[in-house]
Amino acid sequence: MERKSAMLVAVFAVWGASVFQEVSSAPADDYPYRNVSLSWDVRVEDIVKRLTVEEMQMQMALGGPDGPAPAIPRLGIGAYQWGSECLRGDASAPGFATAFPQALGLAATFDYDLIYRVAEAISVEVRGKHNDFVKEKNFVWHTSASCFSPLINIMRDARWGRNQETYGEDPYLSGSLGTAYIKGLQGTHLRYVRASGCCKHMNVHGGPEDIPVSRFSFNAIVSEEDWRMTHLPAFKTCVDAGTLGLMCSYNRINGVPACANKKLLTDIARNEWGFRGYFTSDQAAVENIIVYHKYFNNSLDTAVACANAGCDLEIAGDLNVLPHPVYFSLVEAVKQGRVTEATLRERVRPLFYTRMRLGEFDPPEMNPYSKLTSAVVETPAHKALAVEAAMKSFVLLKNDGGLPVTGFGTIGVVGPFANTTKIFGDYSPVIPEEDKSTVLQALTPLASKVQFAEGCDEVNKKCATYDSESVIKAVTNTDANFVILGTGIIYEAEFFDRPDMDLPGHQKQLLQDVLAHSGGKPTYLLLFNAGPLNITFAHQEPSVVAILECFFPAQAAAEAIRHVLLNDVPGAVPSGRLPFTWPLLASQLPPMVDYSMKRRTYRYFEGEPLYPFGYGLSYTTFEYSNLTHSQSITAGESLSLSFHLKNSGKVDADEVVQVYIGWRDTSLPAPKIQLARFTRVTIEAGQQVIVKLEVEAKIMGLWINDGWFIKPGMMDVFVGGQQPNQKRMAGSNVLSSSFTITDMKYLGRY
Repeated sequence: MERKSAMLVAVFAVWGASVFQEVSSAPADDYPYRNVSLSWDVRVEDIVKRLTVEEMQMQMALGGPDGPAPAIPRLGIGAYQWGSECLRGDASAPGFATAFPQALGLAATFDYDLIYRVAEAISVEVRGKHNDFVKEKNFVWHTSASCFSPLINIMRDARWGRNQETYGEDPYLSGSLGTAYIKGLQGTHLRYVRASGCCKHMNVHGGPEDIPVSRFSFNAIVSEEDWRMTHLPAFKTCVDAGTLGLMCSYNRINGVPACANKKLLTDIARNEWGFRGYFTSDQAAVENIIVYHKYFNNSLDTAVACANAGCDLEIAGDLNVLPHPVYFSLVEAVKQGRVTEATLRERVRPLFYTRMRLGEFDPPEMNPYSKLTSAVVETPAHKALAVEAAMKSFVLLKNDGGLPVTGFGTIGVVGPFANTTKIFGDYSPVIPEEDKSTVLQALTPLASKVQFAEGCDEVNKKCATYDSESVIKAVTNTDANFVILGTGIIYEAEFFDRPDMDLPGHQKQLLQDVLAHSGGKPTYLLLFNAGPLNITFAHQEPSVVAILECFFPAQAAAEAIRHVLLNDVPGAVPSGRLPFTWPLLASQLPPMVDYSMKRRTYRYFEGEPLYPFGYGLSYTTFEYSNLTHSQSITAGESLSLSFHLKNSGKVDADEVVQVYIGWRDTSLPAPKIQLARFTRVTIEAGQQVIVKLEVEAKIMGLWINDGWFIKPGMMDVFVGGQQPNQKRMAGSNVLSSSFTITDMKYLGRY
C-alpha cells in the first residue's frame, strides 16, 4: 500500500466535529444490532438498513488517512479508522512495536507454524495499541485493528522493488504462508477476531514500480491461464482461510483498473470463491483511475464504476490532487440512478460485519481481546520470537567449511551494512534505540581484535563513493574477513525498482579489493537484500568460504547472526531455503512489463540459475529413503506419502522437506514442476524419523479453457530437501517416483 500522504492531520476538520462526538448509547440499547443473542447477519442487517445514503457515502469514502469513518451518534455508532500496516510488525502506528524480519525472509523459513506465531504476536500488539488509541479518542491513520496485510503477490521479477514484502515466487507457498498469517492475525476465538486481515494487492501486481513505467498507470496484460494458475491462487487460499478483507491494486488488468474490475471483485472473488468480506482500494488507487489511467475523467463516473464493480472502501490519497475522495460522489450517483441504494448497502455490509467481529458493538467484558493494552508491545517473548524468526530465515548459499566458526584472533569487518541499523527493510515498526543492533556488534565478540572499515558512504546513498584505502587496511594481516553488502530501502523498496541485478554502487569493487589484498585468508560474505544480486564471481572464488543470505532481519539481526555463525544455541543451524529463483545472469529475466509467465519463476524457468528455488545449505546432511505411496488414485483424491528421513551428520538441525509434482503429458497447460507440500522437521544428529504427508488433490488441478480440471494420466512426484534435477546440490538427496490419476474431475471455477 502506498503511503504518500503526510497532509492529513488537519483534514478531520473538513468532515466536521461529528466524527469525534461522544456516542449516545441510550437509544442504541434498543436496536437489534446491540442484541448479542442475535446472529451476526441479523445484527449487521439492522445497522445497514438504518443508514442514510449520505451516511453510507461517508463510511465508504473515509477509509484512509483522511478518515476515520465518522461516528453516527443517532445510532450509537462510534468513529472507526481503517487500515494498519502489519506486514511484519505494527508499522507506521504511533509508538513502538516489535520488528520481525521482513516478509521475504519469513518466507525463507518455509515454516507455517512460525508465520502463524509471528502474526499472532503482531496482532496482540496491534490490538493492544488500538484499544488504547480508542480510549484516547486517537483516530489518526494506522491506529486501526484492521490490518492491510499480508502481501501475497507473486515475486515474478528479481528487480521489482517490493519483492521484500512478498512470500516469494510460488503460488502454493504464498497461499500457505498467507493462510498461516491470516489465522494467526485473526485468532482462534469462536466469536471475535483479534485483528482483521486483508490480503493484497489483488491482482496481477508484481511490478513495475517505476522502471520502465509507473505502477499508477501500468496495464498488466495477462493470459487467463497465467492469471488463474499464478496470480489468483494465493488469494483464493487467503479467502478460504477466512480473511475479512482484500485490497484491489493500482494497475489495470487487461485494460480495466483493478478497483473498477467487476470480473475480479465480484465475478471471481465473490461469486466463484464465496468471499463475504470487504474490498478496499490501495491508497489513491481509485483516484488514480482518473489521474494516471485516465480511464474516466471525473469522480462521478469513477465512483459509479468502482462501487458497482464491488469496491467497498476507498483509501484516498493526496487531497492536493483531487479536492475530496472520489466516493464523495456516491450520493449524486444514487440521485442519478447509476448506483442503487441496495448496492450501497451491499458495499457497507462487510464493513460493519468486520467491525462487529472485532467486538465493537458488544459489551467489552465479552471480548477477551478488549483487555489488551500497549503493555503487550516488545515483550521478552516477542523479542525472543524475533530472534528465532531471524535465525530460521537465513539461507546458507555457500559453505566450504568456513561455518560454523569457533573464534578468531584478528578479523576484518568491512562494508556499508556492517555498522548500520538500516537493515530493517521497508514497512518496519519503530523500536526503542536500545533494541537496535548492527552486524559489527554481532561479529565483535568473535575475535580478539576487529579492524573495521565502512568503505562506502552511508547505505542510503547507494555506495556512490568508495574509500579503497580504508578497506585494504582493514583486511590486511587478519585471520579472516567479513564483508557485509546488500541493498537498502532507497535502492530496493516500494517506489523503487532496480535497473539490474548488480551490487549497488562500488560494492563489487569493495569485495574485489578484499579478495585481492587479504592474502587468501577466508572471506565470509553476508548479504542484506531482497531481490537476487549478481554474486556469481563471489560464489566461484575459493577464498570466499561462506555466503549467508540474511534478507532484512530487523531488530534481532546481531543476536541471530552471532548464534548462526557460532551455532551456540538450539535452532541456530541454517535452515532457510530460497523462496525465489536466483538467476545466474540478468539476461535470463524477461522485460519487467511482460506478464507472460514464460521463463519466470522456477515453474517456467529456462536455463540454469545460480541458486534454485528451495535451495539452502545446512551444517549437517540429510538422507531420504523408502518413499511409499499409492500407485494409482482417482481424480479428486489426495496422494498420501510416507518416507524415512535421517539426519546423517553430527549436528541437530531442522530440515525443510519439499514435495514437488510434475505432469508427464507435456501438451497440458502445466508448469514444468510445482511445489505441492512442504514441512519443517527437527531431527537429532544420527536419528531417523518417518514422515507422512498428503498432497491435496486441488494442487493437481489445471486451468483448462474455462475451469479447473484434474486430468487423467501419469504424474511424477519428488521428495527431498530441494528441487529435483538441480546442478547446485544441497546437502540431501531427492527421491523420485510416479503415480497414475484415473478418470477426470471438474473442480469448478474457483
